[in-house]
Amino acid sequence: MKRLILMRHAKSDWSGGGNDHNRPLNPRGRKAAAALGDWLRAHDLLPDQVLSSSSMRTHETFVRLDLPQDIDVIFTRALYLATHDEILKAMRNASGDTILTLGHNPGSGIAASQILASPPDHPQFQQYPTGATLVADFDIDDWKDADWGKAIARHFVVPRDL
Repeated sequence: MKRLILMRHAKSDWSGGGNDHNRPLNPRGRKAAAALGDWLRAHDLLPDQVLSSSSMRTHETFVRLDLPQDIDVIFTRALYLATHDEILKAMRNASGDTILTLGHNPGSGIAASQILASPPDHPQFQQYPTGATLVADFDIDDWKDADWGKAIARHFVVPRDL
């Protein structure tokens, strides 16, 4: 079995203008990212590999999750505003048994809806708001075999739930 934790970055700060890639989290986003990390630890859902966009808001979300230091983390420009197909491509190259992908919409939300055999019963799933986190299991031995419609949703949470 392989486990995917598909997370959209926490709420970012639009007040500074400037370069989108360098946009940080706002105070609500910083609090939400910490709460998501607490939730992951409380449910024993720790990844052994993280595949993240290289943006400031995804990096800051990752840092505030406060995950163990020994996790293999890859920050890549390839996941910055990645499409759902680009997210699947990155997943297929993963090496961990439980991976966390940390990215942006619309790619993360589309990937979440397409990766599952059936969606979770949650009113916010289709919107995939900031901080949305899906935990899904694949009955596969190698990430190369991950495909659309093959995962089973185990958890779905948004920061407002926490």
